[in-house]
Amino acid sequence: MAATSHTTARGPRNLAARMGRWSAGHRKLAILGWLAFVLAALVLGGATGTKTLGDADSQPGEAGRAAKLYASAGLDSGDPESVLVESRTLRASDPKFVATVREVERALARQPGVGDLRSPYRRGGRGRISEDEHSVLIGFRLGARPDPRGSVSFESVLDAVDRASRAHPGFYIGEYGDASVDKAIADTNGRDFHRAELLSIPLSLAILLLAFGAIVAAFVPVLLALTAVAAAIGLLAFPSQIWPSADDAANSVILLIGLAVGVDYSLFYIRREREERARGNGSEAALTAAAATSGRAVLLSGLTVLIAMAGMFVTGNKELTSVGVGAMLVVATAVLGSLTVLPALLSLLGDRIERGRLPLLGRGRGRPSALMGRVVDRVLRRPAVSLLLGGGVLILLAVPAFALHTNNAGETALPRGLEITETHKRIERAFPGGGRPAYVVIRARDVTAPPVRRAFAELRRRALASGELRNPVTVSASDDHSVAAISIGLVGSGTDARSEHALGLLRTKLVPGTLGAVPGVEAHVGGLTAESKDFNDQLKRRAPLVFAFVLGLAFLFLLWAFRSVVVAAKAIVLNLLSVGAAYGLLVAVFQWGWGESLLNFESTGGVTSWLPLFLFVVLFGLSMDYHVFILTRVREAVDRGFPTETAVSQAISTTAGTVTSAAVVMVGVFAVFATLSQIELKQLGVGLASAILIDATIVRVVVLPAAMKLLGRWNWYLPRWLDWLPRRSELPCAPAAAEA
Repeated sequence: MAATSHTTARGPRNLAARMGRWSAGHRKLAILGWLAFVLAALVLGGATGTKTLGDADSQPGEAGRAAKLYASAGLDSGDPESVLVESRTLRASDPKFVATVREVERALARQPGVGDLRSPYRRGGRGRISEDEHSVLIGFRLGARPDPRGSVSFESVLDAVDRASRAHPGFYIGEYGDASVDKAIADTNGRDFHRAELLSIPLSLAILLLAFGAIVAAFVPVLLALTAVAAAIGLLAFPSQIWPSADDAANSVILLIGLAVGVDYSLFYIRREREERARGNGSEAALTAAAATSGRAVLLSGLTVLIAMAGMFVTGNKELTSVGVGAMLVVATAVLGSLTVLPALLSLLGDRIERGRLPLLGRGRGRPSALMGRVVDRVLRRPAVSLLLGGGVLILLAVPAFALHTNNAGETALPRGLEITETHKRIERAFPGGGRPAYVVIRARDVTAPPVRRAFAELRRRALASGELRNPVTVSASDDHSVAAISIGLVGSGTDARSEHALGLLRTKLVPGTLGAVPGVEAHVGGLTAESKDFNDQLKRRAPLVFAFVLGLAFLFLLWAFRSVVVAAKAIVLNLLSVGAAYGLLVAVFQWGWGESLLNFESTGGVTSWLPLFLFVVLFGLSMDYHVFILTRVREAVDRGFPTETAVSQAISTTAGTVTSAAVVMVGVFAVFATLSQIELKQLGVGLASAILIDATIVRVVVLPAAMKLLGRWNWYLPRWLDWLPRRSELPCAPAAAEA
């Protein structure tokens, strides 16, 4: 108690404490200012508009060059769509089958915006009949050119196909194509985003009710997190003018990260303030101590997360960069709210934050966790055995990561239960290799010139003779005959090893030996398989740079914050173990398919291309929250003269309730995403939830204390040549020793 009085008399010396004191002293201004900031971010962001990435802009490498050339020539005017007509009993030559296809053709032809209608029964016969003659594919383009009958209405086309399906119950009639997939994914993402909001917010509240035992105390962190998310979504409009946003992905990440860190930071702050009050300190003294200690931990944690998130800029991928910008915005906003409006709210509420207390809950607040204390004591009694066991479990979990394979799942990852997913599977069975072809986009003075036409004919002959490329092989040319696109079917699913081998054959032998050999012809190979491979190749090239950037900056920051080479190095090693274990679980669950039944998905044989690097960056930042929070308490105790073993035991048992509650909130929010439809979101949720759970249990309760006990005084080793680093009392975020 005397220590706190001493702190109050001297005044807080770190930045977080100064911000907390100002906020508590100007609480109305702080609260109204925060609300005005959130409202202004939403209004101004909405007025500015969020600039989004175009499909061609987000694609790297040769596939990106092909997509841009294709788009610039106007060849992508209109979305290619198909309608599958299938019968188990009738063949394509049967009159009833022909009549059904004709009716579907007429229904499509009546819709505004439908053009370039292709059917085996129309003049030219460019539609497709399956080898067993039980399936017919009708092709068309939607919005290919202005239609005098009115504007394009995709819903009217879907309705027409749906009416035809109901009118012919003996046939399967379904639509599939770029526009259909985009609409299905957009609708699914919208429902998923709404579902995540509906589930994660009540779940966070329930966990916080268990942590605090009071309704008011539970609502404050959720309100702060939600306002931080809202402000970040509004603010995203401004950086999107420089780094265009991957719209749905950025919003999902903002919600995911915002709820997790917003609740965690508030939890750290409120629990410390309640601890001080439980010790008998006055309201002002308790708030000052919380601002100087937990406020500092929030600031350090937030800066560490921002450093890690900045690694997204090193990937060189526009989509990942845009997601990183969104994540950095929401983390910075959550830190700002925790250091400004949160102290004002706590000052305004005072002990009223305990209102709505639930019976039997929260009685142990402010006291060390007896259970965690016993566990840590046993770990510290046998540190070598504990370190070997804990480290062994982490290494065992990480072993599958060595088999990690990444891919762009594409249509193979469409959510189960959608009509378009069923249509896609039927098309793949009836017309293998034609779902997502490769595109050879060429530019020449005249793509219809005889040498180019002969080279194309030779390409077609060699491609079909190889057995790895299939019909249909089609050609479309720009109006000025300067650009042409050749569509060629690939074997395989489009993203598996067979498809990639066929793509390699096309890129390295077939195209260079035919079209590429014609003087003046520029040729690029694109399409889904090419996009997936080029994306993977780019991330593999950039991964070492990302790791070096994040690990290097994090090491320097922790070295600066704690004045210890060992603490900084140990933090990085432990976080890498957490990430490695998460990678291993992702491989087992999604690549090997161990969780298909439980999570209701179909394995694509790999992990989504962008996920490993994204997970590394996010997990490295988030897991540092607990590390910084615990190490801050350890360092405070060491500075007061306690031995390292006592400091570790005291810090972990004292912070156990807070860390456990924070981890459960994070795991709960992330686990909600594992229940959503999109396989990418499932992988993201499982990866984040498992890593945080592992980090808050095995790493922080077993491996960290065991390692610190074994290292003893070496934990605080700093070479003499680094003695120029500012001492903790000189840092803008250093706590006064008495404040602990």
